[in-house]
Amino acid sequence: MNATHSDRGEEPGIETPAAIPESAADKPEAAQEPIAGFAITLRPLGFADPLRWLAAGWRDFLRAPGIGLFYGLCFMAMGWGLLKVYQNAPAYTLALSAGFLLMGPFMCLGLYQVSMRLERGEKPDLGDSLTAWDTRMGQLAIFGAVLLILEMIWGRASLVVFAVSFDGMPDFSGSLTQLLAPENLGFIVTYLCVGAVFAGLIYSISVVSIPMLLDRPVDAITAGLTSMRLVLTQTGVMLFWGFLITLLVVLALLPWFAGLVVVGPVLGHASWHAYRAAVAD
Repeated sequence: MNATHSDRGEEPGIETPAAIPESAADKPEAAQEPIAGFAITLRPLGFADPLRWLAAGWRDFLRAPGIGLFYGLCFMAMGWGLLKVYQNAPAYTLALSAGFLLMGPFMCLGLYQVSMRLERGEKPDLGDSLTAWDTRMGQLAIFGAVLLILEMIWGRASLVVFAVSFDGMPDFSGSLTQLLAPENLGFIVTYLCVGAVFAGLIYSISVVSIPMLLDRPVDAITAGLTSMRLVLTQTGVMLFWGFLITLLVVLALLPWFAGLVVVGPVLGHASWHAYRAAVAD
């Protein structure tokens, strides 16, 4: 099924091809021709567009609920694993949280594949979504390496903030309320400020990068630069999109991560529509 006008952000009166041409997902990586980063056109976006992306993500979830629930359960299991680690090592859990945040876009790669298949009128398949990375393995590995380096730096910074704030690594006996007590306000503010810097950088280079790598023959650097251009040129809309993602994820965490079963896949599908709306063909 072709993307709708609202999903892809196209101007009225511009004819959209009935069929989507063969993309990077169906072509060997060696046979693809590179696209220059600054030759890629970005479409203008409005503040209503993120809401349309969420609506489109919900529709994709309903059209392939089994696949979506599989990924949602994986997200929930990751959250439970994080809680288990926290019981014995709260400081390392804070550092690992950055890693889980970075894993999100890669975990959603299969959901991007599902949305792409639905957009083309094809039937999505769980096996196909699980092997979506195979078509662009080289460039995805390069992009993943960059994110891994950022995660390692972020994780180390988190441990340093923790150690300096408490003069060592205290034992909170697995109690999150003790960690967030009012007397630890200095730690909370410092940790959030450090995290905001890294989160902002990671969001800027990855908000549309991975679906772009899946969809077209671009290299990892071009995808990252295009994503950053989008955030820098349409900052207001992209900040609103980031706020919606953060809000929905936080709300999904509250009932023992159960909300991630639905929120996770819906956001994954919505991120595909965000890419399709923001980046011109």
